[in-house]
Formats: sequence, structure tokens, C-alpha cells
Amino acid sequence: MSGSLNPSALARLLGSWQAGAAPAYRELADVVRLLVLDGRVPLDTALPSERALSETLGISRTTVTAAYRHLREQGFLSSGQGSRGRTRIPRLTPPGTSLVMGQGLITPGRASPRLAAPGLEAPEGLIDLAYASMPASGEVVHRAFAAALTELPALLPGFGYDAIGLLPLREAIAERYTSAGVQTTAAQILVTSGAQHALNIVIRALAGRQDKVLVEHPSYPNALDAIRAAGCRPVPVAFTTATHGAGHDPAGNHEAGSHQVHAWNMHALQAAMLQQRPKLAYVVPDFHNPTGLVMKDAQRRQLVRAAAAAGTVLVVDETLRELDLDGAATTPVAAFSSAVVAIGSLSKSHWGGLRTGWIRASEPMIQRFAAARTSLDLGGPVMEQLAAAHLVRAMDEPLPSRLEVLRNNRSALLELLHGHLPEWETAWPSGGLSAWCRLPAPVSTALTVIAPDFGIRLAAGPRFGIGGAFERYLRVPFTLPPQQLETAVRALKSAQDRLDAAPQLRRTLKTAPAVAIA
Repeated sequence: MSGSLNPSALARLLGSWQAGAAPAYRELADVVRLLVLDGRVPLDTALPSERALSETLGISRTTVTAAYRHLREQGFLSSGQGSRGRTRIPRLTPPGTSLVMGQGLITPGRASPRLAAPGLEAPEGLIDLAYASMPASGEVVHRAFAAALTELPALLPGFGYDAIGLLPLREAIAERYTSAGVQTTAAQILVTSGAQHALNIVIRALAGRQDKVLVEHPSYPNALDAIRAAGCRPVPVAFTTATHGAGHDPAGNHEAGSHQVHAWNMHALQAAMLQQRPKLAYVVPDFHNPTGLVMKDAQRRQLVRAAAAAGTVLVVDETLRELDLDGAATTPVAAFSSAVVAIGSLSKSHWGGLRTGWIRASEPMIQRFAAARTSLDLGGPVMEQLAAAHLVRAMDEPLPSRLEVLRNNRSALLELLHGHLPEWETAWPSGGLSAWCRLPAPVSTALTVIAPDFGIRLAAGPRFGIGGAFERYLRVPFTLPPQQLETAVRALKSAQDRLDAAPQLRRTLKTAPAVAIA
């Protein structure tokens, strides 16, 4: 059991939920449902009693009763004793039944489009634009695991626990850094279960409750969640923006329409570090998620100097560094300072299912991270690490073909957006997996809420920010093949048209929290 939620805590999460454009019970149910999908209300959590919630919100008990009943009918609330049902995710529709939701027909045996939730695979028939990740580099990953299987017997006599990671993998990662111009030994590498795990270890080791952590704004949502979960206070620093006319790719052969140009505000970053003195600074300089920006080497030097002057530990997320689509060829930030803590992963370059990441730092810092890690776990799976060692050593084998696929997908997506949604402003991302689109109105959350009716799942702009920012933005990955991207963009266009035709619906949905992503 995940426990229970008291009425005051739920009221804070609900915020300004009542817009008056729909029956109150429907608005209350919709926002609670989104809180469950968003992950802000965990699964298997008992909601407040009808009477307690009605008194806290200052509404009739009949309204709360009807809202809970609606949530049960949708499958988001169990039929617990009394009124204290527990949150859950709906199951597939029973075979032989069909439902009509909005303009979307759910065929027998398929999941409702509303059932998409973070951390869960999208139901059949729903195109997932909330996740920016690719399928596995199939044959390469398979060969790596086949080789790992032959190496496993030699390790079976041992205990199998290793908080730092298998030596062959740490050596392979260290060699990769050294070849990129950052002299690194295996003792400077700690293997983790992905980049998110790495960030949690770093925060646990270096920051305490109420400590400040500087972040770019927008930033990676799961990083923001990790910072908040640790009780730290994020200090957001916004990018500078300017609107330009038609945009082109580096070869000059793609018309992208008007677009927003973002850039790191180095003056603001330096000022925030010196004034706020954050314990940590979390940045994504390589094909930033979600904007796709790449930081210039001169700015990397400035950033390192500012962190040193403020006594701030600079944590650099390099998860997307290998996805250099236009030959940016930047220098790793760790090349400018031995104090930099770098985080990497195979999730974006090879496959998220590998769950293999790492931390690169000084030897004393690695020992500190290893000590902090033991309260989370005692080490990663051995087979995955053996396979990962082969993948890291042969990193250049799958990348050229995967980068070419991403280039084609990127071109297709931007052309489709320009053709079907010309009022959206989209800059050309020089790498990474997604485009950051500026919408003509603050409707990102509203689009996310109704998107499943049109067969797609989205990640709303506010998930990438703090305090409800970025309602005018939407991250759209280009990880799907062009044919699916065309279907997805046409669905986006249909959803946009519905909002344009129903301003009242737009106002209602704008108050709802944004759906979470991973």
C-alpha cells in the first residue's frame, strides 16, 4: 500500500481546478485523474473521504461523491470500503465491448486512449509522443548479450554485488572519455542503472533538504522530480529567446517557417550562481532536453568558471551527447575542470531497456557516490554490464545508421509541422531526439488532455518547467518513422482544430496539471 492522501494535501495538488465551464464533479474528476496520470498522486493511494474533501474544498458532498463515482467508472479509483477508494490505472476494455470517447472509437479488446500513463507502454493504437527514445539497435544489442553470456560463467563464483560496477565496463567508459580528450581512469567511473539513477545518487551524496540546485528552464522533467523528491529547491534560469524568420538546416535545404531561437543566458547563469550559491547545478549542454540546443565551448568554459567561483558542483548530463546530427563536435565539459561530475547512459544511443548509465568524476568523489549508493541498491545486474562493455567499445558501430534515421525523421517532422501547423514555431534541433515547438496560444496542457481522443499521447510543456511555465510549448520527438509522424502530426492538427473551435473547452483544460513523461 502507498498510504493515504489527506484532504489538505490533495487540495494543494488540485490548485485552481474549478473553471466553471463544465459540471463541477467532472472538473474535479478530470483533474484528479490527471494527477494520477502525472504521477503526483501515486498508485494505490487512498483518497480523502467524501465528507473531508468536500469540507476542505468548500463544495457539496454530492459533488465529491459524483466525482469519485466518475473516477471509478473510468477505472482510476477502486471500489474500496466506504468512500476511500484507492488510485489505480484502468485495465483494458473487456473483450466484446466498445467505447466512444470524443472523436475516437475504441474497438473491442483495445485499451481506452485515456489509459496512457507515464511509465507504462502506450495502449495499442495510440502513438506515443511523450517518450523521446528509440527502439533497440537490434542486432548490435543481441550480439553484445550473446557475448556476455559466454563471459558470465567466469563471474558466477563471486558474490555478484559491486557498488562501483564491473571493471571491464568502467574501463570501456574511461577509454571513451579519454579518446574524447578527457583523461579518465576506471577508478573515475561508477556504473549505475541509467542516468536517472546516477542523478539520484549524486543528489543524495552532495545535497541535503532545502539545498538549492540550479537548473536550466526548461529542463528535463525527471531531473526536476529527482531534485524535488530529495527536498532540494530548484533555482531555474531561463534561456534567452528571439523569434526569427524562416529557418534552415545546415545544408540550407529545409524551410522551417518562423521559429523561436533559444540560447543559454550566460550572464543570468553566472549571476544566479554567485547570488544564490546553489549546492549543485544540473545542466544538459549537449542537445538539451527539450530544446535541442548545444552549448558552445566558450560557454562551457564560462560555466565551469562560474561554478568554481560560487563553490557549486557542476553536474553535466551527457545522455544525448552521442546523438550529434549536424556535427557540432563540442568538447566534453569535464575537459575544462576536474571538478565536473558527468552523467552518461546507453538509453538514448542504444536502448532504454539496457538500464545502464554511469557517473564520471574524481576518484574521491566516486568513492563518495559509491558510499551513498548503498542506501539505494548494492550494484547493477551483471549480465547487462557485461553486454554494455561490448556496446561501449563498439559505440561507433550502430551510431551512423541510427543518426541517419534520426536525420530523416527530423526533416520529415519539421516539414509536416510546417505544412499542417504553420502557426507553430519550431527551431531546427542540431541533435538529440525531439523538437521544442512554440504554440500560438497557451494550450499545451489542453492539447495533452484531449490528445488521446485523437490517438496520440503527449508531454505538455509545463512538465519541463516550474510553476506552470511553458503552456505555449510542446516537445515533439522525431523518434518515429515518417509515416507514423505524419499520422501523429495530422492528429495534432485535429486536436488543435478542436480547441480552436471550442474556446470554452480550452479554458477548462488549461487549469489541469500537465501529464507526466519519462
